[in-house]
Amino acid sequence: MEIGNNTSTYGFNVDYFSRANAQKQIVSEKNGTQEDTRGLEKNDASKKSEENKEQSNKNNTELTQDEKLQLNQLKAADTKVRAHEAAHQSGPAASGGASFTYEKGPDGVMYAVAGEVPVRIQTGSTPQESISNLQGVIATALAPADPSPQDLSVASKARVMLMKAQQEFAQEIQDKLSKSNEYSQNAINQYEQNSNSESNDKSAEITA
Repeated sequence: MEIGNNTSTYGFNVDYFSRANAQKQIVSEKNGTQEDTRGLEKNDASKKSEENKEQSNKNNTELTQDEKLQLNQLKAADTKVRAHEAAHQSGPAASGGASFTYEKGPDGVMYAVAGEVPVRIQTGSTPQESISNLQGVIATALAPADPSPQDLSVASKARVMLMKAQQEFAQEIQDKLSKSNEYSQNAINQYEQNSNSESNDKSAEITA
C-alpha cells in the first residue's frame, strides 16, 4: 500500500469554560480513603475532607448569579466532553486513554473543557486488512453522537484511504479472475487439441 501508517488524535472543544475534580478535593478524598493503622489520623483526615466539602458548599451559596450561571455551563461542558471522549475510547481504533484540558470554576473546582483520544490510522499487509482497519477508524471517529469538525475530518481522510484499499482489493479480485479464465481457456484448448489428435489417429488407422 502506498498509504503509510500514522497516528492522529481526536479532540472536542467547547466555547465555554470547564474543569473537573479540584486538586485539593482529590487530595482530601485520597487522604480520607487511604488505609491507615492509626485510627486517630484517619478520623482527622475524614474530618478535614468533610470540612472541605462543607467549605465548598458554603462557597457555592456565596456565588453571584453570573458565577452560578458560569458554574452550570462548566458542569455541562465537563459532562459533554467526558461523554464525547468516552465514545471515542470505545471505538476499535482507539490507541490510548483520553487526556483533558481543564478550566477552574468559580467554586475552585477544575472542569474539563476539551479532550482528545489518540487514534491510530494504519493500513494492513493486504487490501482486506487495510479495509478492516480503516473501517474501524471511521467507526471510532464517528462514535460520539455529536462528532466535532476534527472527527469529521479524520473520518473523511480514512474514507479516502478506504476507497484506495477497496480499489486495490477489486483489482486483486479481477487479476485472480483473469488468471482463472486464462487457465480455464488453456485447459479447454488443450482438451480440444488432444481430442483432435485422437480423432486423427483413429482416422489414420481406418484408412490404412
